[in-house]
Amino acid sequence: MSDAKTDTAEPKKKGGFMKKALIAIVLLGVGGGGTYGAFAMGMLGNAAHVEEDDTPKLVLKGEEDPYPFGAAEGEKDKVEFVPGKGGSKYRTAYYNFTDEFTSNLAGGTALVQVSIAASTNYDGRVLMWLQEHETALRSRVLAELAATDEMSLIEVHGKEELQKRLTKAMNEVLEEREGFGGVENVYFRSFIVQ
Repeated sequence: MSDAKTDTAEPKKKGGFMKKALIAIVLLGVGGGGTYGAFAMGMLGNAAHVEEDDTPKLVLKGEEDPYPFGAAEGEKDKVEFVPGKGGSKYRTAYYNFTDEFTSNLAGGTALVQVSIAASTNYDGRVLMWLQEHETALRSRVLAELAATDEMSLIEVHGKEELQKRLTKAMNEVLEEREGFGGVENVYFRSFIVQ
């Protein structure tokens, strides 16, 4: 018979008290930090951070535009403000594209030449974006004109449909570049089909 001890007995646990004390301190710290974090993130209390809405706002008639556009040299010939008395309660501003648009029409040899203005009821940021992105907007308008059939422009309904397409196209360009459209309508200042 052997007097040798076997290793089947469980090893003696070391540091049991120290481990429990360390875990308690960590939990207390996390608990306190968790509470602080919850306050900081606005989950508890009244510390919620409200993000400010930075999209252009509608401008009421007679109200001052918080983002004035059109007063500077070089902008005066591009913008018209129409306060009006009746109709909508919002001010209408027109952005006049200075150059005409000339394009071939789809399915033939006819040309169209138009001069256009875009209207908005929103603050001056939309007008500013129309000027800043005029190259991209011109390109998109020319593409829409080139996709238009000559026969559709003979009647008023066809011209109205083109206005809607141009409005949608301009808003898409502005949304892509600025995150907001704001063009209410596109108007023809001149319209020639040859």
